[in-house]
Amino acid sequence: MAVKSDIEIAQEAKMLHIRDVAGSIGIQEDDLEFYGKYKAKLTEEYLKKAESNKKGKLILVTAINPTPAGEGKTTTSVGLGDALNRLGYKTVIALREPSLGPCFGIKGGAAGGGYAQVVPMEDLNLHFTGDFHAITSANNLLAALLDNHIQQGNELQIDTRQIIWKRAEDMNDRALRNIVVGLGAKADGVPREDHFVITVASEIMAILCLASDMDDLKKRLSKIIVAYNYKGEPVTAGDLQAVGAMAALLKDAIKPNLVQTLEHTPVIVHGGPFANIAHGCNSVRATKTALGIADYTVTEAGFGADLGAEKFLDIKCRIAGLKPDAVVLVATIRALKYNGGVPKTELSNENLEALKKGIVNLEKHIENIQQYGVPVVVTLNAFITDTEAEKDFVKKFCEERGCKFALSEVWEKGGAGGEDLAKAVIDTIENKPSNYAPIYPDNLSLKEKIETVATKIYGADGVIFTGPASKQLSKIEEMGFGNLPVCMAKTQYSLSDDPTLLGRPKDYKITVREAYVSAGAGFVVALTGTIMTMPGLPKHPAAYDIDVDASGKITGLF
Repeated sequence: MAVKSDIEIAQEAKMLHIRDVAGSIGIQEDDLEFYGKYKAKLTEEYLKKAESNKKGKLILVTAINPTPAGEGKTTTSVGLGDALNRLGYKTVIALREPSLGPCFGIKGGAAGGGYAQVVPMEDLNLHFTGDFHAITSANNLLAALLDNHIQQGNELQIDTRQIIWKRAEDMNDRALRNIVVGLGAKADGVPREDHFVITVASEIMAILCLASDMDDLKKRLSKIIVAYNYKGEPVTAGDLQAVGAMAALLKDAIKPNLVQTLEHTPVIVHGGPFANIAHGCNSVRATKTALGIADYTVTEAGFGADLGAEKFLDIKCRIAGLKPDAVVLVATIRALKYNGGVPKTELSNENLEALKKGIVNLEKHIENIQQYGVPVVVTLNAFITDTEAEKDFVKKFCEERGCKFALSEVWEKGGAGGEDLAKAVIDTIENKPSNYAPIYPDNLSLKEKIETVATKIYGADGVIFTGPASKQLSKIEEMGFGNLPVCMAKTQYSLSDDPTLLGRPKDYKITVREAYVSAGAGFVVALTGTIMTMPGLPKHPAAYDIDVDASGKITGLF
């Protein structure tokens, strides 16, 4: 029997009207702003009410470093939420919104998979409620106002060689990484070098995800540093009088979105910064709202625990005052064998030697989460090719390191396949207190913070700072931003900054080539290795396989 694709399963789903999904957790129709039958935004009035409620328990789902074999982090998050609801616990899932870049690039959709999905799947993966378009528009309005200010006399004395604000587009487009604008006649602008970032790497995205309300959003927008003047002083979005118009574009985007799983568990989906080039977490508003509604909130952070979980624990929790009660760490037998050197074509064969060699990647991620004082539950996202000997080996390995272990079969069975995992999570929360604390204090220097993450989380021997990076970090501290957390931009495929070093690399250093302050978001970005803030498309983009028929039915979207 042919296995159904994710989109086929999603399109066969019998969705409830979103008012009924909301009603199941006590949200009234007046608390919703409808976007059709199956999507809604939560009103400002309801958000304030939910955030003032007593808070439930917070569960973070993260994973080992991603491989071509797949891990299923979002699938596990959705399945765990469904399982907790099946067991009688009032649960809300809080996730990020997918970016169009991966949907049309190499990764495909980001709504979960199999029978553990968020629906409507096509809407979620494409335009959804327009949040990313609003963020892109606000970003590019600021860029347009900046260039117009220079054209109209440059009263702020902006040095066109020191413009750091980039335009944005929610698509993988390498041709836009380095461009020249303002060519043509005098009326066409001042010629200069310019750049694009993908929308999920924009500071506007980070600001939206970290802002507590509209007033906080506007304060953060005003602090964005767009350029430096001829004296070397920062020029901000506030200086350009851009804040009011940008906030107007974001007035709806700042409200979290409510959708459902295949099993009608409520899901709040909001914001979507990448974890390899941004902070990788859904919005603070979404998480805090879920915590005020449910007994248990299941959320996730992007890519492996070295990126998403580190930023969740060191940036989001620090800024928002959140405290996770447990972390679920997702792995697969196939991915662990891939880390052990097995080619993708041979991952279905039992290979205990490769598993022993590759499980060091999981080991490092377990150690990392434990450094934050948060209890860990390891789950194996099951594949039919997994053997009993392989599963037993991983189970024993995890339990020897003080972790609960559970097999997850949510891709195949939905919430029913996640009940063992749900029970393990509940048992861990009830019997192991979380003593969460960030990995570094605010008062360390920026270089010390970067070195802490590199040595304690990545396992590096140290950090090499290029000349430009050292100067940039010194200037950022001189401007008064030395107390901010650091947001590391690094490849997701390895604990190191070299994507080819799998497993648990030893005897290496991390290279920081550039640093800049996202003053509005409230963190300092350090770019390592060859990481790009505007990805490119692969040789065979996923876009080639996506189509829509005369009735409007979409195919090929994973």
